[in-house]
Amino acid sequence: MLDPEHLARIRLLRTDRIGPVSFAQLIARFGSATAAIEALPDLVQRAGGKAIRVATHAQVTAEVARVEAAGARYLFADDGDYPALLGHIDNAPPVVTFRGEAALLNRPAIAMVGARNASAAACRFARQIAGELAEAGYLVVSGLARGIDTAAHEGAMRVAGSGLASTAGVIASGIDISYPPENRSLQAEMGERALVIAEQPPGTEPLARHFPYRNRIIAGMALGTLVVEAAPKSGSLITARLAAEAGRDVMAIPGSPLDSRSRGCNELIRGGATLVQSVSDILDLVEPFAAGQTQRVAAPAPRFSAATPAVEPDDKARQDIVSLLSAAPVGIDELVRQSGIESGAVQMILLDLELAGLIERHAAARVSLI
Repeated sequence: MLDPEHLARIRLLRTDRIGPVSFAQLIARFGSATAAIEALPDLVQRAGGKAIRVATHAQVTAEVARVEAAGARYLFADDGDYPALLGHIDNAPPVVTFRGEAALLNRPAIAMVGARNASAAACRFARQIAGELAEAGYLVVSGLARGIDTAAHEGAMRVAGSGLASTAGVIASGIDISYPPENRSLQAEMGERALVIAEQPPGTEPLARHFPYRNRIIAGMALGTLVVEAAPKSGSLITARLAAEAGRDVMAIPGSPLDSRSRGCNELIRGGATLVQSVSDILDLVEPFAAGQTQRVAAPAPRFSAATPAVEPDDKARQDIVSLLSAAPVGIDELVRQSGIESGAVQMILLDLELAGLIERHAAARVSLI
């Protein structure tokens, strides 16, 4: 059974209006999840928001039992096996659940994504590339979806025979939900001798809004993301964009301009992505960073630490920040620049507004009024 503080972390994360960014800020501000939960009512009241629904101890205990019944475990952001690179993205998940071999998370990773309705040739090539990456000691990360994702996992599984397979599937549902149905057996096998990772609570169905969050984990875990086939405006291109925003390599396999499934990859290459024709192209790009994979990322990992003293912003500072906000997302750095208020104080004001249900966070550290 988890200790009281870890249970409190899950409880805090399952509380209304608490996301990865606000979670990390609350821990840094109050020193523990237990203290943060105690402070929530006063924070919300001060910001003028409606009462917040805090997850109960009973709800969390029931969740933990469901995770254990699924043969899964929790992985927290300050655990030793938590993926080092994932911890460097600005909205890293504070906790995930997983089935399989946690030791695989210590291997350098390459993400492989692509079309669900992929061509037979692209699937065959994806299996080949994934197998060669796994044999070279890399963890192949994908999303357990149809098409390219499935081919990537199968390629890494195949070269492992019946042994430990160097692949991880990040799913958009709870750890106890299989999706798509035709991958039920593949997901079950990966849970035994590879890895399956979920951010959503057990029992959560894979709704459309969950997939971008899943995609950021896929991109965040990896040194680089390879797009095998992708139509314009596809989820695979979202993953590639997230990888680029995190400072990771973006790679793509070129295809015929007559096939819409290749247009996304061709656009990525035209925009500066590395053209890949064989696994050696990938290894040449990432091997210089694989041994010390965190050295290429400038930002520190969001580990949980003791609270540090902070000066509470006054009412004028709060009003100044609110006056700069609108329904259009704006970067937090822009708020700091225009307001002239110290960055830490701006973050505290935004946290209070988020807990009050008055603002929404967006990608690339932007916020807007709700």
